[in-house]
Amino acid sequence: MILSYQENIPADFHPDSKVWIYQCSRLFNISEVFDIETMLNDFTDQWKSHGAPVKSYANLFFGQFILLMADESSTKVGGCSTDSSVHLIKNIEQHCKVDLFNRQNLAFLIKDKVQLLPLTQLNYAWENGFINGETLYFNNLVATKKEFLTNWMVPINQSWLKVKIKSLSVAAE
Repeated sequence: MILSYQENIPADFHPDSKVWIYQCSRLFNISEVFDIETMLNDFTDQWKSHGAPVKSYANLFFGQFILLMADESSTKVGGCSTDSSVHLIKNIEQHCKVDLFNRQNLAFLIKDKVQLLPLTQLNYAWENGFINGETLYFNNLVATKKEFLTNWMVPINQSWLKVKIKSLSVAAE
């Protein structure tokens, strides 16, 4: 799997541009990908906040993660425009019959594939060697373009998950 994703992000967006990442419960199939790309492009072409166009970008990464980005250096994204983006994601969910809002599923890169793991199974996976400190974790909590470029894919031992893993948090004390 090619892990470079940064070159797909527009260089002309401010580093503090807002980012929202939605992780799918499964890999999208090819026909869904084409539909999603159309939906994302249509949305970003018409996204407005208080009547002003939002400088925005959307893309699908690794066939499983939807990224929405808004450069607020000229137009702030208000509540109604944020709601419209959530509405888009809910439409994609319904269209593809998937879950895009489950924050309890964590995504890791294992054997060159995105693998989902329920948060409740984190310690089990650690103790049984399915994941380790160097396993790449998709940190969907990043909130800005800068964070997305530098901290979206990070080793577990450099993420917030290290405090959730019993043996790692005990070793840090």
